[in-house]
Amino acid sequence: MKKTVIYSLLIFAFLMLNINDLKSQTAETQKPSIAVVDFDSRAHQMNQQQVIQYLINELIRIGQYEVMDKYDIEYLAKRDTLKLSGCYSKICLQDIGKRLKVDKMITGSISELGNNIAVTFRVLDVNKGVFEKMKTREFLLIQGNDFQMIRIVLNELFDIPNDKDMVDKLTKVSELDNSINNPYELRLQNDGPRMGGVFLTGVGAAVLKAPEAKGGYSGGYGSTAAMFQFGYQFEKQYLNEGNFQALFEFVPMITGLDQGRFIPSINFLNGIRNNTTGWEFAFGPNFSFGSYAKGYWDNPSNTTDYSTGSFLLEGSEDAKAFIIKNPNASIEERPDSRGDVQIITGFLFAAGKTFRSGKLNLPINIFFMPSTYGMRWGVSVGWNGKERRMLRQD
Repeated sequence: MKKTVIYSLLIFAFLMLNINDLKSQTAETQKPSIAVVDFDSRAHQMNQQQVIQYLINELIRIGQYEVMDKYDIEYLAKRDTLKLSGCYSKICLQDIGKRLKVDKMITGSISELGNNIAVTFRVLDVNKGVFEKMKTREFLLIQGNDFQMIRIVLNELFDIPNDKDMVDKLTKVSELDNSINNPYELRLQNDGPRMGGVFLTGVGAAVLKAPEAKGGYSGGYGSTAAMFQFGYQFEKQYLNEGNFQALFEFVPMITGLDQGRFIPSINFLNGIRNNTTGWEFAFGPNFSFGSYAKGYWDNPSNTTDYSTGSFLLEGSEDAKAFIIKNPNASIEERPDSRGDVQIITGFLFAAGKTFRSGKLNLPINIFFMPSTYGMRWGVSVGWNGKERRMLRQD
């Protein structure tokens, strides 16, 4: 009795497995068949055979149809003398579909429309003679992404989600430059004016506000520790891959004209920018000109308030008298309007975000530069537009 029960269970399990396999095979064979015979690329130059093969591969990837092999199509076309080239109309597709004995026919087109590329697909029900699915989408006129555009429209045709970031880069003018919407760019050039304000702290701020008689720059009118600056940014994006760009920036600036001063400076920056968000970070050396002097600090209150003490220049009569009274006093160097003009070096750090309006870039950055005489920090804004430089195609 026990053996009979065991054999019965084994037979039942065997039958269930075979039924499931049969159901799976039946479901596979129940997929509607579909064929691709031509694709209209007359208004946008593409290799016809490559496009057809790509469509076949994509339909297999999508997995909703039993895709007719292109070699079977070629064989039947030769045997029955079927003209497949130029078959885009409903009448032609229905006729060819019946001869090929498939349930569906798919056709499409890609064409240039001004500054856009339009991709269209249609699926014909051969028995009913009607297009049951249709989809079209316009893309930016970007060379080298034709197959990616075709995939996006096919996914939409069959309700398959697309990568939103990829779609945005191929369809929105407001997207930042990247290796997708500028596939043949060796270097992207974004040049334009920059302006903003720089703020000083520490010794630098104190000297700037001090009267000229004490080595400052106020001229008796009361300067502030902030100055306006303007210049021009020359930018090269020497790497442009994926979501990031590597940048080199050359930024000459003039500072202090609002206070009657002329302070030229040059910045050499290396940085990186995110193609998706526009956030960027850069750093590099700064070279500027400034007056520095050596001397002794005579401040009875022993504070860093330069308005209450005096900086005695080395070699002056006041300095000699000060040394006699203070033989252990140490000489120091500081910014001073009475000193000699020198080239001043520093290291600048900057961060910010680039906003996009059409083809116009709007960068907004903050920066700071540490120094032994106090920190300098500021805000810089500007605008620029891209200049395209094409890669050599040899």
